[in-house]
Order: sequence, then C-alpha cells, then structure tokens
Amino acid sequence: MKSFESSVLERIQFSQETIQVIRLIGEYKGRQDLYRLQAPEKLENLRQVAMIQSVESSNRIEGVTAPAKRIEELIRESTTPQNRPEGEIAGYRDVLNIIHSSALDIPFTESVILQLHRDLMKYGSGMGGQWKSTNNSIEEIRPDGTRFVRFQPMEPHLTPEAMRQLHAQFRNHLAHHSLEPLVSMPLYALDFLCIHPFLDGNGRMSRLLTVLMLHQQGYEVGRFISMERLIEQTKESYYETLYTSSQGWHSAEHDPMPWVRYWLSVLLASYREFETRMGQLSTEHGAKTDIVLMAISRFMGSFSISELESACPSVSRDWIKIILEQLKKEGQLRPSGKGRGARWQKVGMGE
Repeated sequence: MKSFESSVLERIQFSQETIQVIRLIGEYKGRQDLYRLQAPEKLENLRQVAMIQSVESSNRIEGVTAPAKRIEELIRESTTPQNRPEGEIAGYRDVLNIIHSSALDIPFTESVILQLHRDLMKYGSGMGGQWKSTNNSIEEIRPDGTRFVRFQPMEPHLTPEAMRQLHAQFRNHLAHHSLEPLVSMPLYALDFLCIHPFLDGNGRMSRLLTVLMLHQQGYEVGRFISMERLIEQTKESYYETLYTSSQGWHSAEHDPMPWVRYWLSVLLASYREFETRMGQLSTEHGAKTDIVLMAISRFMGSFSISELESACPSVSRDWIKIILEQLKKEGQLRPSGKGRGARWQKVGMGE
C-alpha cells in the first residue's frame, strides 16, 4: 500500500543508529535457539507470564479492562466470559494462542486476517471477520471535551482492494528480498493502521499481526516477552509516532521512519529483556520466584495466598510462602490478619 510505493521507499534514509539497532536485533535472534536447547523449562515459565501480560496490556491500551483474577481465569480457560470486556480478552487469548502454536502454518493472506479478526471478536459485537462498512475516524478527546480527528482512514469501499494491495506488496518484498524484513514488518503495521480495515479491534489486530509476522520471520521473542506490555509502557510514543508517520499517507507523502524507529526500539527492548530474564532464571527456584514476583506486581490491592497461588499454578504453596516471608523481612510486603483470612499488601499502597 502507500508505505510500499517506490516514491516512499526511495525517500527512506537509515541513520547509523537505526542500522545498529537492526544489527543488534539480528544478533539477539541468533541466540534464540541456544536458549531453546539449553533452558526449555525457563522458557516455559517466561511464556506463561508473557501470555498473561500480552492479553492484559493489549486490551488495556484500548480501554478494555477486567480484574486481574478474572483475566488469569480467562487465559487458563477455567471460566467463560461474562461481559463484553471479558469477551474481548478471551478473543485476544484465542488468537494469540493460535499464533503461538501455528504461526508457520498460517498463510499471511487477507482471508486469514479476516478469520483471525472473526476469532478476536467472536465473544463480543458479532462484527468480526468482515471489512468495515462505515467510516471510522481516529479521534482524540481533549481535556476540554472537544474532539480532534487525528487521522481519517481509508474509506470503506476502498478497503478490500487496499488490503489486497498491501498483502501483495508485503509478500513481494519478502519473496524477492528487496527490503529488509525488519523494515517491511513495521511498514505493514503502519499501513494496516492507516487503512483501519475493521469497525473495531484494529489496534489489537495490528499487535497480533506483528507477533505473527515476527514468528514467521524467525523472531520468536514475542512468545516469551510481552511486546504489548512494552508498547503500553511507551503508549505516548506509540501514538505520537503513528500520528507523525501517518501525516500525508493518503498521497504517499508521509515519512514512515518515526514509526519504524519506534517499532524497532520495542523489538530491541523485548530481546534485551529476554536475555536479562534468562540470566535471572538461573535455577528452577529462580524461575518460580520470578513468576511469583510478577504475579504480585500485578495485584492492585491486597491479596490472599490462595489468590496468589491461583495466579502461579506452576509454583507450590510452600515456595509461595517462603517468598512472601522473605518479602516481609525485606519490608516489601506486610500481612494483615491470620489464618485463611490473612491478606498481603505491598508496602506503600493505600498510604
């Protein structure tokens, strides 16, 4: 689509910093298989945590939230959605599971994108699996209540052909190695968001498709580190670079590089965190401790041992108690009550 037009590609200039980032990502990618062979149990612990964080963060970016316990139950599929937010969380879970388990067998075509969107929305509005039928302006509500149109996406009647062109261009560059995949992928994501092909779920679909593209190109870090969480943590940059790079998009006069640099920075940060985590999870107990600490960090208020145990199904109750006592000694947690009714709270919360 617009970002793959020759006039745009010819204007792209790569700074030494961007070239260095691409090189570093390639080096990290080269070390993935070593971890898979040397520490499969550590990777499984990271995968469990990343799954929860990805589902939670990607939905929260769009204002979709639910209590932490409900999210964990939905991800473990031990319950069914009770309302629309929970339905959207469950839909994201399903599509992310499909991508993680079958990425290399998924054809990257427009029809498959429609199928994945159908699965994303299947518990919600019932509008999944079809291109948009009405205009969907991207608006910002300012503090004074006024609305500002940040971007006017592709019109509905042009959307099917735009998606066809986008996929054809993307596949062509990959097949002929005419563009670095680490550039092609963010260009695809940018065009997808500018087309905004669905009435709902475009942001979540773009993040799911990013994970899918990365898997298919051999970059598996999204399986073990939540890129969605890193995007949520840098949400202002996410929206600002999208806005900057979308200006002039309809006439192919835009500059995609602010978005490309941001996208690459998130991928690089994911790999750096991955290696840090692998270094920290040096023993079985270290791995399980990491799971418990991440679970505790997600509780917004007090919690019981039973609630923490539910959030860490692979960790024994005895080891959870040992960690809680250690955090109590370090002054990071304090208990209230005794016995089965005891609650734990992070020091400083509610004070």
